[in-house]
Amino acid sequence: MNVPILHPEEPQGNRLRDNLGRLEPKTQRTYTPSLAVLARSSGVFHWTPDGRRLYDFTSGVLVANLGHNPTTWFKRFQDYLGWSGAALQDQGPFFEAVPLTSYNAATPIEIEASRRLIECLQNRPGGKRLEQVLWAASGSEAVQKALWAALARDRSRDIILATRYGFHGKKGLAGATTGCETDPERDPRVRFISFPREECCDVSRRQEPFNPLPYRLELEALREQLGRRLNVLITEPYLGGGGSYHPHPAYLQMLQDFCREHDIVFVLDEVQSNFGRTGRMFAFESYGIEPDVVLLGKGLANGVPGAAAIGPARLFDSLDFGEGSDTYSGNALVCAAVLATLDCFEDGSVLENCRRVSPLIEAGLIELKRFPFVKYVRGEPGGMVWGVEFGDFRDRTASQWANDFVLACYRGNGSTGVHLLGPLAKKVVRIAPPLVITVEQANQALRIMSRAAESLMQR
Repeated sequence: MNVPILHPEEPQGNRLRDNLGRLEPKTQRTYTPSLAVLARSSGVFHWTPDGRRLYDFTSGVLVANLGHNPTTWFKRFQDYLGWSGAALQDQGPFFEAVPLTSYNAATPIEIEASRRLIECLQNRPGGKRLEQVLWAASGSEAVQKALWAALARDRSRDIILATRYGFHGKKGLAGATTGCETDPERDPRVRFISFPREECCDVSRRQEPFNPLPYRLELEALREQLGRRLNVLITEPYLGGGGSYHPHPAYLQMLQDFCREHDIVFVLDEVQSNFGRTGRMFAFESYGIEPDVVLLGKGLANGVPGAAAIGPARLFDSLDFGEGSDTYSGNALVCAAVLATLDCFEDGSVLENCRRVSPLIEAGLIELKRFPFVKYVRGEPGGMVWGVEFGDFRDRTASQWANDFVLACYRGNGSTGVHLLGPLAKKVVRIAPPLVITVEQANQALRIMSRAAESLMQR
């Protein structure tokens, strides 16, 4: 692995990065110019092995919505697993707790997690179709299982519609529905439809009228061409990995209407947007839609790897025994984490904080547009996710400015920085701190980011 950079303030981190280059291939992680080594985390902060403090403005790629290592969450997680202090003080070599295997067996904690998750979804506007939980080990697997179920309901209907430039994963049908039709070795069952990126290129365009008719006509043309072969449509509520494009609700509502009229399964991939990222518990609430299947992951378990496809019983009945199973789906660790996460969201204070701090962060990001290399800011109104798009300036490309900004934010003032990931679509920097960030923390991090941008202008 080629280490992209060494940091002068991080001798221990540099040694660890050197070891990493020998022990793991570069393909293990996506490119970020800082290549952070993180030793400890708490709340909205990371610390490097050298003691540098970093504001986490990634939430571990939209995972730690409740912050890192929240005390209440962790206590609930341990309680659900039976990992109490008394149990661990047993002098024997083993102690009794929930099983850590889940294949071809059920546990009470899995059944309770499924019950609570369905109850949470159905109690929200747009969640009434969501009746059963099909557990998965990752977001990609949840996508795969949902599409398998849709295709199995009528095997003569083989066409999958996907919104262009979306991201659903890298494996199997999840990978096939990611990106666009120009990608090599595309699954012939997948057809791509347009997403209104131009109409939502900047937060300044939120109040402009939106006309869904051209997008509806595109769907009708596909219907004319492919007829009853159209089986399922998958989209994200907003394009995440494709550059953080947040559409007018009328676009998603139009997609849903088309699916209802033609008996097409409407799958909403909320792996990135679930559990508060749009300012509501689920994005389908924010957009006023009612998906047939919703896909959950990342923030679902606040850092414990797990995901799920939730949908109608009649749809999942299309798959027979074993067709949707795998080794780790529904395991006790994930189910305990999901239950703990549901507990922490129950009183509404996390979402209230998100909606309170969101306008402050958005205003700070819009201020960055005073720099000529910052072109657009996009995000969820009242939510906690934005994309800052960079443009070409002077003799440098948008991609170079975006990477330089990520690095300058990471280095910050030496002792404190802001951790960001490498740019989406090569030129869009995602801003997504934990939902529990305070006003003071947001202001301090925004000051670091502003000074980082100023330092780039002075080069």
